[in-house]
Amino acid sequence: MDTNDVQDLSGMGRPISLGSAVALGWGRAVEALRPRSPYRIGDAVLGDDPFNGRHEGTVVTQDGTTVGVKTVRGLFFYDHRQLRRLD
Repeated sequence: MDTNDVQDLSGMGRPISLGSAVALGWGRAVEALRPRSPYRIGDAVLGDDPFNGRHEGTVVTQDGTTVGVKTVRGLFFYDHRQLRRLD
């Protein structure tokens, strides 16, 4: 066996500290418990809001509970509770 065939373990990366591992796990747990919208990008929806009005379109952006709906008249942002799926 040639010595060049042996994998160099120093290039595998450094171990992380316990504090970093706990912080990473806590961040993932908090992110999993945040409220999220049930709508996915590309879904056809109808948005009804007293400020934005009633518009139908497709979901193009999603950030937490805020959903961006692209319509013929432009892009409108709704709370996911103000939307419903088109039949």
